[in-house]
Amino acid sequence: MARKKSRLFLSLGAAISIGGALAGAFWPRAVLVDMGTVIRSPMIVTIDEEGSTRVHNTYIVSTPITGRLQRVQMQPGDRVVSNKTIVAYMLPINPEALDARTREQARSAVTAAEAALRAARSALNAAIAKNDLAQTDLVRTRALTERGVSSKVALERAEQEARVGNASLDSSEALVSVREAELANAHAQLIGFDDQGLATAIKNGGVEAIALHAPADGRILRILQKSETTLPAGTPVMEIGNINDDLEVVVDLLSSDAVQVSVGNRVFIEDWGKPGALAGEVIRIDPFGATQYSALGVEEQRVNAVIQFTDPATHRENLGHGFRVEVRIVIWEDGDALVVPSSALFRNGEDWAVFTVKENYAFLQKVRIGKNNGVQALVTDGLKEGTQIILFPSAEIVDGLKVEQRSGL
Repeated sequence: MARKKSRLFLSLGAAISIGGALAGAFWPRAVLVDMGTVIRSPMIVTIDEEGSTRVHNTYIVSTPITGRLQRVQMQPGDRVVSNKTIVAYMLPINPEALDARTREQARSAVTAAEAALRAARSALNAAIAKNDLAQTDLVRTRALTERGVSSKVALERAEQEARVGNASLDSSEALVSVREAELANAHAQLIGFDDQGLATAIKNGGVEAIALHAPADGRILRILQKSETTLPAGTPVMEIGNINDDLEVVVDLLSSDAVQVSVGNRVFIEDWGKPGALAGEVIRIDPFGATQYSALGVEEQRVNAVIQFTDPATHRENLGHGFRVEVRIVIWEDGDALVVPSSALFRNGEDWAVFTVKENYAFLQKVRIGKNNGVQALVTDGLKEGTQIILFPSAEIVDGLKVEQRSGL
């Protein structure tokens, strides 16, 4: 009898132990979750885009004449002063090569000019002789008239002849000057690019170089023509701008984003190469959009927006023309907003919802959301400050489920 009771107690104890083990194995455990809190904090909504810096007013130094640009000694980044700094030199263009017919025509023109000059000098000699005779007659006639030997009419005629002789002399001298100029022009037609006399004149400074001056204060942004070369008039040589006082940022916005931006919106300029963000503001939004294609080939309508730096130039040292930056344009902000982490939100039908946590149990809560910047969302109804919520809720989280804070957070 005692043996039977002992066996019964042993069996009962074993059954209880096995039942307890099974109950412990299959008993529901709390799900580990990440938790956050509904708080009040400043909140901003921004439009983020990639932009580039540029100098608003750039000045192009161009060749004033067709000629030979001398090698540019200036370097990008060099400072220049308006109308004082010489940035380059030019020489007049070398003459073209002469073919056989052109050269013979030029030689004939020289021969004709020489003959015309000899004729003009002969006419000048004749005019000198006539003028000398007229002046002598005038002196003699004036003396005779004073003695009463000659009449007043004869004196007047002698004076007229003297004036005519003097005018003829002036005309002959002017004609000689014209013929000399024609001869020089005829000789110039014989000069070719391989003319040794011209090369010697250029080497000895006979041809004066033309200095190109900086049109504005600033720095040289880039040099478009560095080497010595022959250029037509109006060819750009270099670009000059004022990086310190005239630097701005231009950004291409989607047209749907551009309509949300207003002149005066403040801007954070980031990823420009140094720690911290630079401050700026929108000063212009172009009224014209242009079609562009994204890297994936998607057609987009893009609008240019211009941003002005509001920080001193010393805060953006070494930032130059054409540098890449990231901009965040603030289109809405609230200094004391009731916010919930965006990672806690999910869709429940057509509504937004979160899981709140109370006494380690999850409860489904519908909420109304205003602005959402991807990190925080503005709560307009459904939650109070200090409410604990579940972040990144998974599909296994249901209403009434027991949860527990994940360790390490």
